[in-house]
This record gives sequence, C-alpha cells and structure tokens, in this order.
Amino acid sequence: MDRIFAPWRIEWVERDPAEDDVDGCPFCVLPERDADRESRIVARSDHAFVILNNYPYNPGHVMVIPRRHTGEWAALSDAELLDHARLKVATIDALHDGLGPDGINAGENLGGDAAGGSIEDHVHTHLVPRWRGDTNFMPVIGDTGVIVEALEDTYDRLHAAFAGHPDAVGEAGDGDEPPDRAVRLAFGATDGSGDAL
Repeated sequence: MDRIFAPWRIEWVERDPAEDDVDGCPFCVLPERDADRESRIVARSDHAFVILNNYPYNPGHVMVIPRRHTGEWAALSDAELLDHARLKVATIDALHDGLGPDGINAGENLGGDAAGGSIEDHVHTHLVPRWRGDTNFMPVIGDTGVIVEALEDTYDRLHAAFAGHPDAVGEAGDGDEPPDRAVRLAFGATDGSGDAL
C-alpha cells in the first residue's frame, strides 16, 4: 500500500458537503464566501480570481477563473477576457516572484469530460510551476505524486508576491502574518491596443 502524508486533505474530509453545491459549481460558491484564505483564493480582479488547486500537481498549482459562470470562452465579454488575460500575466509574475520555478505549464481542459476536466461547465486556466528535476520515480513507477509544500505555506508565499505586484491596490496586510483576504488587483483601462489610457 502506498502512503503519502498529506495533512491538508483533512479539510476536504471534514468539509460541509452542503457548501460544495450551489448550482453544482464550486467556482461560483467559493468567491462568494467571506473566507478567502480558507477558500484558497489568493488574488482577485474585477472579473476573475486566482485560487490554489486543492489537489496540486506541484506546489503553486493555481487556477485563474472568470467570475461569470460559463463553459464557453466565447460567452465572455471582451472586458472579461482581457481581465482574465491580465490576471494570468500577474499570476505568472507572482509565481516567479514567490516560488522561483524554472518554468510554468499553462493549460485548459476544453471539451468537457473527454478533455479530462473535473469542472467542465466553468472555464478556467491552470498554471503549474515546474522545476528542473521536479519529477522522479514516484509518479512513474509508484503511480504516486509527492507535494513538498503545504497549501497554507504556498498561499502565504503567493499572497506576498501578489501584494508586491504593481497592480495591487488597498492594504496588503501588516505584521508578519498574511491577511485572510485575497490581494486585489486593478488593471487600468486601455485604448483597445493594450496601451493604458
């Protein structure tokens, strides 16, 4: 029997299942809760948010998610698409600043169940930090992944990186402990070419 120590999973085991299902979409429920840290939402913008994946492939595995519930990218407005793209760029910056990966995989599961996505009716983008040598015999021979950092520690590191981003607004927290609220990012308006007005 394979055993991997994963103490953060107790939160999933002890969760209130009633909170999991409002119209069947956790990506709609979690940002409405007043518990960003508990929900693992590390950053927010006008139309999207960044959340840590509860079952990461690597430390820092996050998802950038539009606020509007839709399974089709084409259903999003230009403003929503631009905001999502800008938040993706800010997230890549935060991953580099907070975790220092050698690279990042970006991906989307399009096409529902056949694409392998567990949440197919709310579009989102996965960003997975990668390091040289971050894979070993465990996933290949043992069919077991090993996560080397607790989600709370990853949250703290990414929160600090987002708080230092040029588009971060409001209080980023004080003292040694990170705040329980996600970092708010506000991207300026553009003239349509991508240049700020």
